[in-house]
Amino acid sequence: MGFEKTGELIEKSRELQEVYQQLVEDVGSDLWRFCRYLTGSPWDGEDLYQEALVKAFGSLYQRWQPTNPKAYLFRIATNTWIDQCRKAKRIVGTVDEMEDPVEEFSYDLELEQAFTRLFTLFPPRQVAVFLLKDVFAFTAEEVASMVRSTPNGVYATSSRVRKKLKETASLEELSSNGRPLPEQSEVIQQYVEAFNAGDLSQLFDLMSDDVHIDASLGFQEYSKEEMKKGSMQHGLPGFRAVPFFLWGKPVLVVLVDREAGPLIHDIQFQEIENGKIVYHKSYYFRKEFLIEAAKELQLQVQLDKAAVHWRHSLDEGE
Repeated sequence: MGFEKTGELIEKSRELQEVYQQLVEDVGSDLWRFCRYLTGSPWDGEDLYQEALVKAFGSLYQRWQPTNPKAYLFRIATNTWIDQCRKAKRIVGTVDEMEDPVEEFSYDLELEQAFTRLFTLFPPRQVAVFLLKDVFAFTAEEVASMVRSTPNGVYATSSRVRKKLKETASLEELSSNGRPLPEQSEVIQQYVEAFNAGDLSQLFDLMSDDVHIDASLGFQEYSKEEMKKGSMQHGLPGFRAVPFFLWGKPVLVVLVDREAGPLIHDIQFQEIENGKIVYHKSYYFRKEFLIEAAKELQLQVQLDKAAVHWRHSLDEGE
């Protein structure tokens, strides 16, 4: 009986998830940038983005009034990050009031590059205040509600952050330049060889029986048997995997070759224990992440592929 109830719940939640994805579609890119700057890292920002979306979806039943989806998602992301910082024993900072006059603010590309250093320059609450008010154009009243402060405190904090941030805007942004990795661990090298050869049997030999497959915001599988019945039931895609260094982290970029050049089909990384792959992370379903990664790697993203069709939303100007 328990399995039947779980199956019904899964189907209903999947239907609701489709409606939810349409709801957050318009704010996805802004939310991803916010999470990246808030955490100071594309990788941590992506994790925060995913957690915020899942948490926001799970908390909707508690809302009894019509809700602005952008403000709701940014609030969830902000408080999730501040809670994480508190748990990590990091000083989250205060939003103190002062009498300095409010100044007009505008930023250019150099200053936006400096946003990646906000994490190292200011405590989390002050970073959140600046990003919410001065970058993503929430009102001081809205920001005060999100960070649990006052509008005057928001004005004062954003003013202090702007002043210090302008002083650092001329510094060069650290970049990995998306350089290929000539060497990987032996297991990963064997994985790449099996993947590129389309050898599914060899690929499975490299994985633990209880391997965790996490295709972010798409699906999860918890064993090789589930893979065989699910994501790998039709075999490997016939594309090629290339090791790269992306934002300071070794990954595999799955490329599909087209006449105009290679397109990014997926980005993956694996964790290995005792000579076996125990965790496989895929960003196949993560549009905002793949688009930003493509810029870093100086490649293009495959916008239309099985289960996702992103070209239409981008053509509409997202």
